[in-house]
Amino acid sequence: MSADLYGLGIYFISLVTMSGIYAVLTLGLNIQWGMGGLFNAGIVAFFAVGAYTAAIFSSPGVEDRLGGFALPVPVGVLAGMVLAGVLGYAVGRICIRLKSDYLAIATIGIAEVLRLVIRNEEWLTNGSLGIRAIPRPFDGLPAPWPDVGFAILVLLIVAALYVFNERVQRLPWGRTMRAIRDNENAALALGKDVSSFRLQAFAVGAAIMGLGGALTAHYFRYLGPDATEPLLTTFLVWVMLIAGGSGNNRGAIVGAAAIWVLWSATELISSQLPADWASRLAYIRVLLVGLLLQAVLQRFPGGILPERAARLAARVAAPPPDGKQGD
Repeated sequence: MSADLYGLGIYFISLVTMSGIYAVLTLGLNIQWGMGGLFNAGIVAFFAVGAYTAAIFSSPGVEDRLGGFALPVPVGVLAGMVLAGVLGYAVGRICIRLKSDYLAIATIGIAEVLRLVIRNEEWLTNGSLGIRAIPRPFDGLPAPWPDVGFAILVLLIVAALYVFNERVQRLPWGRTMRAIRDNENAALALGKDVSSFRLQAFAVGAAIMGLGGALTAHYFRYLGPDATEPLLTTFLVWVMLIAGGSGNNRGAIVGAAAIWVLWSATELISSQLPADWASRLAYIRVLLVGLLLQAVLQRFPGGILPERAARLAARVAAPPPDGKQGD
């Protein structure tokens, strides 16, 4: 195998892995927004809790910060999910009764506070130096099998979450959540505890976002404050869900893959740009993602794969091909 072909294979595996991690985050948001109509603009907070918890639990012993427990990777990942879910529950208890725009403002504020804690509380997160030597599963295998194994693991997790989300949507709980999303007053009139259902959806979605953060920490083996930039988590995850199709789990996965491939492709473009333009890569990326989102929504208002109910309603509302209305 030539060096170029090997490099392309490693790059492809990286694309698959990161697309899968973003699919995990998007599926978590789909529970909150797609099913419950909960506008969480602080995704980075739950991502960061999951990532730092997994890193602290599983990294080797250190003297200058908390942690270094060197626990097995699954223990760290599970702890990240649990703590992210607990944070989601706590935030929900305070903010879940707020309307969507106020809930978004509240979650942004909580995320920014947490980001400041990450940067400044060196005893907990090692500050700007970050946490190093985070173990990754399959590290004992010869190259490139650690990368391949981790990619397969991420894909299996995405498949499991997809099955979980699909089954949850078909349960009475999922149908109740969509009813609350579509008409809160009608759900209240039927005796549903709207606040309780929303709180459950917010906590479950936050736990899944924590899982995405934990996988990211183990994949890169290093975790620093730059990983908690809202552009890389909150902004991208929202674009992925809207472009793929809010309320559709397959759409969430497709949107995550499509947007991440576009985002990564800009790195190849930047290598061909003059030095002045290459320094503006971050702005070019945002511009390209915004243009793609506009193009998708112009052609597919509900996303690439819209929610099934929306597709059915569109077919019912559409006139017959011959232009004649039924009797």
